[in-house]
Amino acid sequence: MTESTAKKIEPLQDKVPTEPPHSQWKDVWDQFKKHKGALMGGTFLLFITLGVLFGEYIWTLDPQKLDIRNKDVRPIYTAIWDGDAKVQWAHPLGTDNLGRDALANMIVGGRTSMAVGWVAMILALSIGTSIGVLAGFFRKLDGPLMRFTDLVLSLPILPLLLVAVTLFRDQLRAAFGPETGMFILIVGVVGVTSWMQTARIVRSEVLALKEREFILAARSIGTTPGAIIRRHLLPNVVSPIMVSATLGLATAIITESALSFLGVGFPPDFPTWGKMLADAVPRMDQYPERVVLPGMAISLTVLSVNYLGDGLRDALDPRIRGR
Repeated sequence: MTESTAKKIEPLQDKVPTEPPHSQWKDVWDQFKKHKGALMGGTFLLFITLGVLFGEYIWTLDPQKLDIRNKDVRPIYTAIWDGDAKVQWAHPLGTDNLGRDALANMIVGGRTSMAVGWVAMILALSIGTSIGVLAGFFRKLDGPLMRFTDLVLSLPILPLLLVAVTLFRDQLRAAFGPETGMFILIVGVVGVTSWMQTARIVRSEVLALKEREFILAARSIGTTPGAIIRRHLLPNVVSPIMVSATLGLATAIITESALSFLGVGFPPDFPTWGKMLADAVPRMDQYPERVVLPGMAISLTVLSVNYLGDGLRDALDPRIRGR
């Protein structure tokens, strides 16, 4: 073989890959870490979650302990700025009008708000995914389920929440206790009224997927509808479900905070971020930091969740990955 012939054949020969092939999840991570906002949002959400879970083991003050002698202590940064002699390093975020430590209440209140958000999000996601898959895959169920979804979407959510809490609050408190009963009620009400967007998104994805070749091939070999849904449809709608999960978490946190702010949430002695906001409003002109602290916690948590959802959408959608 001459040298010129060898040069012509060389480009046609198979070459051993210099790098191992990338997995799908590695490609997703490579795209996700390019989204700076999503990285910051995920980091902050992880920080808040770990803080409310394990903060009580670091900051061991009882959030319900009354200390009238140290009431209305200003936070360290506010007291230093104002030259207030009452600054106490024992209460870095200050105390309320009953002497309860603000940092301890922020930790416990954050745990309650985050727990309501996560559980309500999982409930709404389960309901929305189930209805979306059934409506998209079974033509006979599409009309009734989507009309029911439109009906729920047309209802005023906040008045409906207030009516539901008023009707079932006493029964659940008597059955499960004041805190557990209200937790079940708020999670149930928020979850049952937050699934509609997920259902519509999942339905549209299933309608597009069920006409693809691999679904038709699965049907042709006698695969049952349940197996098709489990093996083929659900893995392919993970992307919109995860994005909807992040938005649902933010919605649940805001809704719980609104209910607590209106005074129809947890008992008065049970702290949440929304309850701390409600307690701080009467004296917000004298102690504005009592409104700023829980308000910033709610806002930053919801903002981090939204940024995380944007990053997941960009990373999981193959149509826009790499842009």
